[in-house]
Amino acid sequence: MKKVGFIGLGIMGKPMSKNLIKAGYQLVVSDFNKDAVKELESLGAESASTPKEIAEKVDVVITMLPNSPNVKQVALGENGLIEGARDGLIFVDMSSIAPKASQEINKELVEKGVQMLDAPVSGGEPKAIDGTISVMVGGNKEVFEDVKEILEAMAGSVVHVGEVGAGNVTKLANQVIVALNIAAVSEAFILAHKAGVNPEAVYQAIRGGLAGSTVLDAKAPMMLDRNFNPGFRINLHIKDLTNAMETSHEYGSPAPLTAAVLEMMYTLKQDGFEMEDHSSLLKYYEKLANTEVSK
Repeated sequence: MKKVGFIGLGIMGKPMSKNLIKAGYQLVVSDFNKDAVKELESLGAESASTPKEIAEKVDVVITMLPNSPNVKQVALGENGLIEGARDGLIFVDMSSIAPKASQEINKELVEKGVQMLDAPVSGGEPKAIDGTISVMVGGNKEVFEDVKEILEAMAGSVVHVGEVGAGNVTKLANQVIVALNIAAVSEAFILAHKAGVNPEAVYQAIRGGLAGSTVLDAKAPMMLDRNFNPGFRINLHIKDLTNAMETSHEYGSPAPLTAAVLEMMYTLKQDGFEMEDHSSLLKYYEKLANTEVSK
């Protein structure tokens, strides 16, 4: 089995790395959160102080980081992967970043003999924990096949979607659909509530019909329980929709609904809710309607 480096032990990265250990992979991990590193060490992982050190020790490096600048720093910066790279090293970035950034990083790494895949994920913390996230992968098909088994140890679905950058384009499409779904559920629940119909009853009535979706089943119960503990935070969704808007502008693809929901999320950020789950989009509508939805 390939030896794997894992950089980024946050909400998603920590359970994903645990699933690799469960599958029998030897891990070398790194994160600013030393408690997370110690937890992985207690499960049998090694630790390293820099990405360079990890690159020198492993066959495959996985990153799960917040945004494009973080990935660029880890991959190309001082003591970065590129300084410890050798011919044949595979870099799998599972962060959600701008497609253009993935292509820029790949261009520099390939000159050092490093093969890169951009492989962002969807599913949130619960699916990261139970190993059923969806992974959308861009990059060389042969390299994809070489690491597919590693990705499958963390996921329920692993799909190759094109060249480097295509993974993150697919993730942006996913994030647009998720955001618009949550906004639609919020708007519908406010309508039901203001009209005197129990939103819980509305949810149960429509979930088996055409309006039913994974998003509805994941987020409606949270809204109705007023549980806004983050599975996926507002501030991270702002990052993704900002990348979506920039990419849409780059390719001349109109995105008026995405722009509207992005502004809603910015409003929630200004109101102090940026660290809450994106289901707190409901609060934006509650503020407009001067009401509060619950069971």
